[in-house]
Amino acid sequence: MVVSSNTRVLVTGGAGFLGSHVVDTLRRQGYREVIVPRSRDYNLVSGADVRQLLRDARPDVVVHLAARVGGIGANRDQPAEFFYDNLMMGTQMMHESWRAHVDKFVAIGTVCAYPKNTATPFREETLWDGYPEETNAPYGLAKKMLLVQAQAYRQQYGFNAIYLLPVNLYGPEDNFDPVNSHVIPALIKKFVEAKKQGLSAVEVWGTGLATREFLYVQDAAEGIVLATQHYDGVEPVNLGSGMEISIRELAELIARITGFEGKIIFDTSKPDGQPRRRLDTERAATWFGFRASTPFDQGLRETIQWYLPMLEQDPQTTNA
Repeated sequence: MVVSSNTRVLVTGGAGFLGSHVVDTLRRQGYREVIVPRSRDYNLVSGADVRQLLRDARPDVVVHLAARVGGIGANRDQPAEFFYDNLMMGTQMMHESWRAHVDKFVAIGTVCAYPKNTATPFREETLWDGYPEETNAPYGLAKKMLLVQAQAYRQQYGFNAIYLLPVNLYGPEDNFDPVNSHVIPALIKKFVEAKKQGLSAVEVWGTGLATREFLYVQDAAEGIVLATQHYDGVEPVNLGSGMEISIRELAELIARITGFEGKIIFDTSKPDGQPRRRLDTERAATWFGFRASTPFDQGLRETIQWYLPMLEQDPQTTNA
């Protein structure tokens, strides 16, 4: 379908970390009708609220970004909520969008949907080759059902639903809450506060040997918008940067950028999560022209510079 500046686009989760960047990208490109629902007005776990939202918004396109997300600790402590909330939000948003005759549905999955021991780089055709890493399997499987639903609704109803698989994101406006943040904001917070307080060591979960790939949030937003505009296919598509870095190397890099000179201690009693993550990104490049453009070192520095002023406003800083 043709997605133009006259298209009414509903972005669930549009006030969140990734969503706000997607909304900004759409508006910069001239989209005049971008609708951002707020959780205080619509509980997307509720079918009645989903139906009301679609009646109120009357979108041509739905970009479904709303999700319950968190790091290893949050996924381990709240597996039921991560499964139920994400499954219900996604299933109902897609079903009711089809019932409301929405022209296109953009489902955002997660790298956590991949099997635990996938060969790197992760290729989309290996998505069903095993069970996800245990600590985030409930979340990963709930999001993976969006792909099953998208393909089923396309097959039976001709519904134009696409499925994207972003890798770990980072950047300004990320979530720095120590309870449910992901690894980059968690490490930035630890090292910045350790330097400020004159601590001699920082503790990091796991062995440090696990690897991750990271995608700058603005690059991810541009990839999602490109797919919304130009991709109408049945197959899932990775969104990544193609880089890979160990958690040990990541911690050392963040320590260096933040100026922390103490020791880094790895708590091997804590889980590593998935052993390796790096995506094959050729489908996105070939099918809708997306390649990440932000160098990792630059993205990290911009994230840290955004966070530093936030530190003075963070009531949890004194308890770190």
